[in-house]
Amino acid sequence: MNKRLVTLSKFLSRHLRHEPQSLGLTLEPGGWVEVERLLAGAAAIGFPITPDELAQVVAENDKQRFALDAAGTRIRANQGHSAIVDLQLQEAAPPERLYHGTVAAFLEVFRTEGLKKMNRHDVHLSQDIATAAKVGQRRGKPMILMIESGKMATEGYKFRLSANGVWLTDHVPPQYLHLLDDDPLPCPNESTKTQH
Repeated sequence: MNKRLVTLSKFLSRHLRHEPQSLGLTLEPGGWVEVERLLAGAAAIGFPITPDELAQVVAENDKQRFALDAAGTRIRANQGHSAIVDLQLQEAAPPERLYHGTVAAFLEVFRTEGLKKMNRHDVHLSQDIATAAKVGQRRGKPMILMIESGKMATEGYKFRLSANGVWLTDHVPPQYLHLLDDDPLPCPNESTKTQH
């Protein structure tokens, strides 16, 4: 993705996930906004976007952060919102294991508190180790946590799957977390972890 599209992706993330009101937008159910309103709002603050650029950033974003509706008249961020919105995602049965990428600095907190959604609507989990590692490396050397998501689901925890394949849940308590390497700050029950 070229520099302009990276800048545009960051702009869209900010306004479709966190600050729609700064462009005069209100997120509709599902997180949708009218493309025309988005383009007008961006132009009004001196950040003009062409319809072709918008379509390109949606199509080429490696994490599929955004989606256009079938008619191409509405756009949304697929997940990651801090703005109040009902994403209208249905509950889904997760795979037995999901993964979360992080860095060593946060492991001690995760040992005691688990994974919390913090200022987002949900905790974000990956279906594969490679994606989790990519997320974790944004802040340094990635550490990968394995989540016993299948066990969580059987014990009543709810999961949803976003349009771009990110698994979402409200909280992952520490007893369901396992570190995948030999870091000196293992998560609870590390001695019983499954080897991968």
